[in-house]
Amino acid sequence: MRVCVISMTMESNKIKDAIIEHYADTDDILFADGFDDAIIGFEPNLWKVVYSRQKCIEVLSKEDDMNEEEALEYLEYNTFNTYVGDKTPVWVEDFGWY
Repeated sequence: MRVCVISMTMESNKIKDAIIEHYADTDDILFADGFDDAIIGFEPNLWKVVYSRQKCIEVLSKEDDMNEEEALEYLEYNTFNTYVGDKTPVWVEDFGWY
């Protein structure tokens, strides 16, 4: 699998904008609401946005006042294991905690 990582130093909204600019003109792209800060790239062969699992946990911890364990439990049940069609985002472990 080839993953296009736009840039690890780009601001999250710029990553989303870059994905839209470079790919959205040919087909729809599915983004996860509220997790723009966790976008780390785009997989053009599968046409899927790539998110960092660790950054998703950080988003919920900060915005929804959850601890890491609560955020992970919520995300595992409601986000990471949810299928919403062929363009379901990819949730990768980037080992940001390591």
